[in-house]
Amino acid sequence: MSRDILLMIQGQMKEFSKGKKRIGQFILDNYDKAAFMTAAKLGETVNISESTVVRFAADLGYDGYPAMQKALQEIIRSKLTSVQRIEVSNDRLGDQDILATVVQSDIEKMRLSLEGIDRGEFSRVVDAIVGAKKIYIIGVRSAAALSDFLAFYFNLIVDHVSQVKTTLASEMFEQLLRVGPGDVVIGISFPRYSTRTVRAMEFARDQGATVVAVTDSELSPLYATASLHLLAKSDMASFVDSLVAPLSVLNALIVAVGRKRAAEVTETFSRLESIWDEYQVYEKVEYPENNK
Repeated sequence: MSRDILLMIQGQMKEFSKGKKRIGQFILDNYDKAAFMTAAKLGETVNISESTVVRFAADLGYDGYPAMQKALQEIIRSKLTSVQRIEVSNDRLGDQDILATVVQSDIEKMRLSLEGIDRGEFSRVVDAIVGAKKIYIIGVRSAAALSDFLAFYFNLIVDHVSQVKTTLASEMFEQLLRVGPGDVVIGISFPRYSTRTVRAMEFARDQGATVVAVTDSELSPLYATASLHLLAKSDMASFVDSLVAPLSVLNALIVAVGRKRAAEVTETFSRLESIWDEYQVYEKVEYPENNK
């Protein structure tokens, strides 16, 4: 269910019972906090039974409260300001062990990403990249780190990679000026989504290029723009974008493309090893022989 849950609640408020109206109003006023409350906690907060909260979710068309909660979390993540993100994360973390909580959250996002990625779609993305005339990679703000990682390794595999890297939207179009059929454009963005990335992907699509979205859900504005998709769950740890799962998915993409271009990869690294040795790029470590 991809509709905005806040709009759904607003549209049905007149039909709700008195108790359910209190639930709906609380969510509308405090959606950033309600998204991370259990059914019991939400009921306690508005002085309503947990079973009423569960029925409220069913009235909205969800299979259960967890499904409604997930939809609310997905929808609100792109709406939160940085200050709200800090407030929400402080509520979630409380007095817990921050290291354990954040790492466990990352592990869970990786598990969900692995379960959710369509293997056929992943293979189609790999084949499109391998057969591309030119590959463009777009990622700004925190996604720039993912763009750098992907571009670094793709440049070792093929010689027709262009990283669209700029702070101005107009400059992005200048770098994409010659994009067209046969090219692949990979756009990377997570909440809060970059409008610059979306517009650049729309332009590439309109020019006939194959557009790949690397994002977190079907609700992402990148999703509708792309013909191929790699979905990886992200999370917010305070004001920090946690992109562990997306990085892992991109790592798998690099490995898969590298296996398809195994001969080129071997030749590249054989030549690099010779260059590194000749110009003493890496210091050789001498290990003493074992005394017998």
